[in-house]
Amino acid sequence: MNEKYVALITGSATGVGRACAQRFAEEGFDIVVNYSRSEAEALETKFLVEAEGGNVLLIQCDVSDDAAVQAMIGEVESQWGRLDVLVNNAGTTEFIEHKDLDAVTEEIWDRILGVNLKGPFFCVRAAAHLLRISDLGSVVNVSSTAGIDGRGSSVAYCASKGGLNTMTKSLARALGPEIRVNSVCPGPIDSRWLKRVMTDEQLAEETSGYPIPRPSLPGDIADTVLYLSLGTTLSTGQLLVVDGGRTM
Repeated sequence: MNEKYVALITGSATGVGRACAQRFAEEGFDIVVNYSRSEAEALETKFLVEAEGGNVLLIQCDVSDDAAVQAMIGEVESQWGRLDVLVNNAGTTEFIEHKDLDAVTEEIWDRILGVNLKGPFFCVRAAAHLLRISDLGSVVNVSSTAGIDGRGSSVAYCASKGGLNTMTKSLARALGPEIRVNSVCPGPIDSRWLKRVMTDEQLAEETSGYPIPRPSLPGDIADTVLYLSLGTTLSTGQLLVVDGGRTM
C-alpha cells in the first residue's frame, strides 16, 4: 500500500481542480490527476504536483461513463492500494439564457446531468470501498451557488448542481460515519470557464456589489476543499458557500 495519503481530483487539468491538486500535494499527498480531454493541461498539472514532491497518476476518464470510472478506481487501487480523499470537481455547462427553453436540447440535458450529477455518484460508488478503510474518508463535491439560488449559466446547469447538493446530503447519511461527504458552492470564479463569456471588466462589474466585491480565485475554492477534507472531522452533509456574500 502507498505510504502517503492519496487524493483523486476529477477534472484537475485546469482551474479549481489544478489548484486542489497543488494544495493537496503541498500537504504531502500523492495525487490522481483526472482529465477528460485536456491532456496537455493535465500534463502541466502533473508537473506542478511533482514540483511539490507529490507522485502522480495521470488518468483519462469521462466521469459520466460508469465503466470508465470503475476502471479508473481500479487503476488507483492496483497502483497505490488506497484512496483517502475524492474531490468531484469535473463539470460542464452551456451558457444559455434561462428564458430560451427551446435551446436546452435533450442532448445538452444529458451531457450536463451526466458529468455534473451522475459522474460524482459513479465516482463515489466506485471509490467507497477504499474511502471506508481510510482514516480520512472524505468526499468533497465542487458544486455551485447556482444549485442554491437558481442563477447560473443555464437551467440545466442549475438543476444539476441542485441535484448535487441534495445528493451530498443523501450520501452523507448513507456513508457515515466512515466517509464524510460535503460540498463547496462557489459563486463566480475568475477562471477560464467564465472567461469564455465574460471579460475581466464584466466579471469585476458582476461582483462589484457583493459584500466582498471580487470573484473567487481557484485557490479560494481549493482552500475550502482542503478544509472540508482535512480541517474538520465532524462536518458532513454540508454545503459551504464561498461567494463573497452574494447569496447571503
